[in-house]
Amino acid sequence: MCGFIGIIGAEGGNVVQQIYDGLLAIQHRGQDAAGILTFDGNRYHLVKGAGLVRDIFVESNTGALKGSVGLGHVRYPTIGAGNGEDAQPFFITAPYGVAMAHNGNVINYASLKEDLHRRDHHHLNSSCDVEIILNVFARELRKQNADALTPEVIYRAVQAVFDRVEGSYSVVAHVIGGGLVAFRDPHGIKPIIMGERRAGDDVAYCIASESVVLDMLDFHHTYNVQPGEAVFIDLDHKLHKKRLVEAEHRPCIFEWIYFARPDSFIDKVSVYKTRLRLGENLGDRWLAAGAPKPDVVIPVPESARPAAIAMAHKLDVPYREGLVKNRYIGRTFIMPGQVNRRLFVRQKLNAIHLEFEGKDVLLVDDSIVRGNTVKELIDIARLAGAKKVYFASYSAPLAYPCFYGIDMMTRGEFIARNRAVETIRQLIGADYLFYQDVDDMIRAAKEGNPELQQFCTACFTGEYPTGALPEELLEAIERERMIIQQEFAFEPRRTPQGQPQRF
Repeated sequence: MCGFIGIIGAEGGNVVQQIYDGLLAIQHRGQDAAGILTFDGNRYHLVKGAGLVRDIFVESNTGALKGSVGLGHVRYPTIGAGNGEDAQPFFITAPYGVAMAHNGNVINYASLKEDLHRRDHHHLNSSCDVEIILNVFARELRKQNADALTPEVIYRAVQAVFDRVEGSYSVVAHVIGGGLVAFRDPHGIKPIIMGERRAGDDVAYCIASESVVLDMLDFHHTYNVQPGEAVFIDLDHKLHKKRLVEAEHRPCIFEWIYFARPDSFIDKVSVYKTRLRLGENLGDRWLAAGAPKPDVVIPVPESARPAAIAMAHKLDVPYREGLVKNRYIGRTFIMPGQVNRRLFVRQKLNAIHLEFEGKDVLLVDDSIVRGNTVKELIDIARLAGAKKVYFASYSAPLAYPCFYGIDMMTRGEFIARNRAVETIRQLIGADYLFYQDVDDMIRAAKEGNPELQQFCTACFTGEYPTGALPEELLEAIERERMIIQQEFAFEPRRTPQGQPQRF
């Protein structure tokens, strides 16, 4: 899961400050690496590197990022280098000059890489799958050899991506001599939203992963790019869009559960309101099941707060902030390697003992993946003096790998896989464990936008929008993922203070 921004028509002719501010707003979507690319009417300028946005982009290296068109990206690694080499955006100089950033995961990466090398003699210099999408898109542009980059030329290039690239992807790109391009995979698994800002006759456009970017940068009249749709903003800042592929819309349910900011809207659905509804549903089910009544409900910050508030209201018990988060520690879910995850839980959260001492405590969190983080949280609660520790997840049991861009890609990573709830409870050390129901998850999100009928719930149900993966491909992905985990297990996580790469 990554975050991206694309802007065309920046006021004052300089886009870098807006891209920087927008990346700060979506830093939660990726903390491994970041990059900003601009176009000054003549050439691309690019700064990217490993670490956080604030550490990579400083006055000494952003001065060269000139231009009124730009792309920005924050990276969350699932497969690939963790040292900044796979940081986006990427660009190629021919044909025309094309730059690109994306969020998602290409399932047929290996076969497309081999095909591009064998048929087209393209050498890919990274393990980042946006390079695959970029080369497929550019190959079709080259094949057309058009004198003018009309909307139809752009549409055919996007269609080539839809025809060849399998998986999830929301993409923003820039073509020199053409303009800004955006498109979304045929199932619309990953989010992408567009807004505009007008000043007299001038209009600027911003395309981003979350609506919070548009709010921060004062873009309005938002539009969610549709599944299988291509959007093209030409050099005159005229907007063109066309639905190229019709398929069932299946946005990732995990956006509302965990990834997106609570102040964002994903496909017209409020993240905050959805989490409130998830908490209400969970509270109703807790009561219906005759589960023990806690003395207090405490959220695991940050994402669980709305659900915990709603659940406490349903149970008619006090809501308390009993865990204090160190805001200078990253999100543990997206930390590569188990050694790092367990260490960062203790560094990240500390208990307010007065809220735990002598109480039966209900901890509410968004999900349970491997179980290590939950076990640490329960240990923290007991050390703070809790009599009993109950645990509720406002998502259903995670049991299947995600191949669409979330860091859970091997079947052995899930504590809930082939285990009963009672067994999981014993393994994590809780006095009581309760999960949300898949149907209630869908109902909570669907209520915000009745147009959404289906969601990607593959990590809960094993039903993949793009179809089941062949066993040999599944095993290959798992082998690669295990190699990466082993590397991080024996190497300390790099602090985000390395020197940015310049290109």
